Amino acid sequence: MSTITTEELSATTLLRFATAGSVDDGKSTLVGRLLHDSKSVLTDQLEAVQRVSADRGQDAPDLALLTDGLRAEREQGITIDVAYRYFATPRRRFILADTPGHVQYTRNMVTGASTAELTVILVDARNGVVEQTRRHAAIAALLRVPHVVLAVNKMDLVEYKESVFAVIAEEFTAYASELGVPEITAIPISALAGDNVVEPSAHMDWYGGPTFLEHLESVPVAHDLSHCHARLPVQYVIRPQSAELPDYRGYAGQIAAGTFRVGEAVTVLPSGRATRISAIDLLGKPVNTAWTTQSVTLLLEDDIDISRGDLIVPSKDAPATTQDIEATVCHVADQPLTVGHRVLLKHGTRTVKAIVKDIPSRLTLDDLSLHPHPGQLVANDIGRVKIRTAEPLPVDSYADSRRTGSFILIDPADGTTLTAGMVGESFAAPEPVKDGTDDDGWDF
Repeated sequence: MSTITTEELSATTLLRFATAGSVDDGKSTLVGRLLHDSKSVLTDQLEAVQRVSADRGQDAPDLALLTDGLRAEREQGITIDVAYRYFATPRRRFILADTPGHVQYTRNMVTGASTAELTVILVDARNGVVEQTRRHAAIAALLRVPHVVLAVNKMDLVEYKESVFAVIAEEFTAYASELGVPEITAIPISALAGDNVVEPSAHMDWYGGPTFLEHLESVPVAHDLSHCHARLPVQYVIRPQSAELPDYRGYAGQIAAGTFRVGEAVTVLPSGRATRISAIDLLGKPVNTAWTTQSVTLLLEDDIDISRGDLIVPSKDAPATTQDIEATVCHVADQPLTVGHRVLLKHGTRTVKAIVKDIPSRLTLDDLSLHPHPGQLVANDIGRVKIRTAEPLPVDSYADSRRTGSFILIDPADGTTLTAGMVGESFAAPEPVKDGTDDDGWDF
């Protein structure tokens, strides 16, 4: 395994990306090939894979075993859980989420892609674009992943024909573009043979684009959230009440977006109380400025009633609070989501009661048409919902902030996650809310 110096790491950027695709499209093999050929596999890991492969009677190491870590995954030959891998090259650091391809585990793909700047969607060159390919493209568009790579895999099984690749790339690009995916790059590969993964393929001289790794290393990454709307969801109120700190009252949390500065006027939501930041503590030391992803403690000039779930924002850039949320969702639970469904809505660190007031439409993946007022969403459906919350929430549009524009719906009976939601407009246009919804039960 090659080593990278600390100086080289500090000079590189970070890319978070996720893989997706149908069962047996070769996601785990691609990830294994990427790690192996980029020399990102430890010697003992490779030896373990070689032993298992030999015990199975395989002539070459099964590189999929580098990522399929669960026993059930190895026995069934499918990916079940999201496997996160961390590796680096001299040009860039990577956090990779290898997500399952089976439709049953679409919820895991949503999890893996929710923080990704790039999504890799694999297609078996023999099968082309299938329903799960369309579903993954729709989820990538819904989650506003800025870059999508179409990896047309198993080109060795179609004799490396350019015509096969061209047809698949054209169909997928047209579909994803209609969804609003901003950038699509198609790359023909053979993960098993290593063609165009790390090294250029000698069998596809008709392809003049980058290899898979070259594209990952060179794709522009613009995920600096320090210039976005500043948001701090309060996680914990710190009051030591010790002899050294008798009057200390701090509000701790991870900055979801933007930058906070000492002396800045801020507002606490949903109460709307205004004050100023008197101090910022970071890792036990005072700082003048703190920014996105840093876990900090804010101290305020005024003694305000603040608790977990509140949101601290700049007074000049405060979001509106509302009890009526309109969003596009991906339903991930086995039980349907229905009109009138009583749920818990978790937004940031705050959880409130809510009612599904309407389901205006469900997206049909084949032709991207909208099925109006379906009445319910079943597992893996994508649709529009209108939700009424018991308390006002300060929500951003998902287009403005992926962190504070998202939420999940939870079953209040057993805590099961039902639905992942993105606030605001999406590729599925909303329709008018129905009147006369029965509000029996939680009436607000």
